[in-house]
Amino acid sequence: MLRQTLKFRKTISFLCVLSLLILIYLIITKSNSEHGRTHYKIAEEKRDITFRGFNIFPKDEYNNINKMNLQSSNEVTSDDTKHELAEAKNRIQELEKKIAILEGRMPQKYPEVKFLGYKERRRILVTGGAGFVGSHLVDILMMKGHEVIVVDNFFTGRKRNVEHWFGHRNFEMIHHDIVNPLYVEADEIYHLASPASPPHYMQNPVKTIKTNTLGTINMLGLARRVGARILIASTSEVYGDPLVHPQPESYWGHVNPIGPRACYDEGKRVAETLAYSYAKQEKVDVRVARIFNTYGPRMHVSDGRVVSNFIMQALQNLTITVYGNGKQTRSFCYVSDLVDGLLGLMASSYTLPVNIGNPVEHTIEEFAMIIKNLVPGCRSTVATGAAVEDDPQRRRPDIAVAEAHLHWKPKVSLQEGLQRTIDYFKEELSRTTLYNNQTYVDMKVKHH
Repeated sequence: MLRQTLKFRKTISFLCVLSLLILIYLIITKSNSEHGRTHYKIAEEKRDITFRGFNIFPKDEYNNINKMNLQSSNEVTSDDTKHELAEAKNRIQELEKKIAILEGRMPQKYPEVKFLGYKERRRILVTGGAGFVGSHLVDILMMKGHEVIVVDNFFTGRKRNVEHWFGHRNFEMIHHDIVNPLYVEADEIYHLASPASPPHYMQNPVKTIKTNTLGTINMLGLARRVGARILIASTSEVYGDPLVHPQPESYWGHVNPIGPRACYDEGKRVAETLAYSYAKQEKVDVRVARIFNTYGPRMHVSDGRVVSNFIMQALQNLTITVYGNGKQTRSFCYVSDLVDGLLGLMASSYTLPVNIGNPVEHTIEEFAMIIKNLVPGCRSTVATGAAVEDDPQRRRPDIAVAEAHLHWKPKVSLQEGLQRTIDYFKEELSRTTLYNNQTYVDMKVKHH
């Protein structure tokens, strides 16, 4: 009984001590919590006092100052951004130039070339092959699958006219003046070398005469040595200022032998004489093409001829200048039609001179208005200037011989041809870098 009483007392004592400890813990915890809230309130009051004591601006002005600081920061950031964008743009332009240079050094994809066996493939020499007409002829001969040798001294021709063939196994370029002898092998020769526009051939008349006499002798001599057929590119200028209209091949011409155009007119007349002298004496197989006014892409922008002059003036909204009264007539043939005529003549058995040109005739002032209307937004006016000495008043080919013996006649209309030419001159005016190596290859016209 005593033992049970002592055990009960111990239990009661333990419970009392535990209750006391719990009570003390609760009192301490409550005290710490109240102390924390008091400390937070004091800190908030201190901050409020500090703000009221040191903020010398009213609340609205303080907000305005904050906005001004933020705006200033944005302006600095905007200036920095503009500077970075400008630097990035400059770097991009430098990279574009470097890429253009690298692209120019990379092998280019050639136009599609037909494969010919060794029996069909011919080795063809084209003098003046980097010029206006010559380069278009080279394109067609290359695409037909022949081996082509271009000879040019670049007096009026440009490498860019044929650069799309550089490196091709069927193409060879020789920088040479045909006034000096040339020793190559060829099956056919197209002798086109000669300046053809008045400003160019009158710039160095002696050189023009040498090219059309000594140069022609050298080419005829080469044709005799290698047994090649040769086509001489003559001109409608052999008719001079004609008294017969339209001009047939039988017309002997009306030429001033000492006028400013004589170096070209008489040079070509001598070239024809040389061709038929070699044919008679040396049995050289010759063809003679009398080429009338021709136009198209790759014309020299400053060659001084009607089409190029008018187009350049119209594109730049300059005054379109018509020399003389504007009533002179011309018949313009698109270059692809001319090339077809040359190919047909070379392949034919006809040996007498052949007119190759377009018989559609217009006055010079009509051409000026046609070109002006084809250039969108053109604000040019048409004005007349002093007449050019010995300027032919009428020029139109009689192409009956070409139609009968070559089965050839022009196909490209004046409107279509002029539009293509205008597009080409637009491209020329838009060139901003020497590394832009695009060139014009007329793939729109099918050649047979």
